[in-house]
Amino acid sequence: MTYELRDNSGSLFKNDKKEKTSQPNARGRAKIGGIEYFVDCWVKEDKNGNRFQSLAFKPIEAKQDRSARRDDSSFDDDFL
Repeated sequence: MTYELRDNSGSLFKNDKKEKTSQPNARGRAKIGGIEYFVDCWVKEDKNGNRFQSLAFKPIEAKQDRSARRDDSSFDDDFL
């Protein structure tokens, strides 16, 4: 059974492959307004020492569109 995201919800999972502080602590997916996003999460600290979570959202479709353009053998490099 495949997990299906419901609208306006998401999931994060610990990033076990993290090697640098610039990489997210957790990664996942969310669906907002019918659009699916990759979600990255960093645990940060403000100037008063309070910890908080910072999130970044990237549309999944945008990444798939770029991959499709790269794989398109009819793309004319001379045009650029």
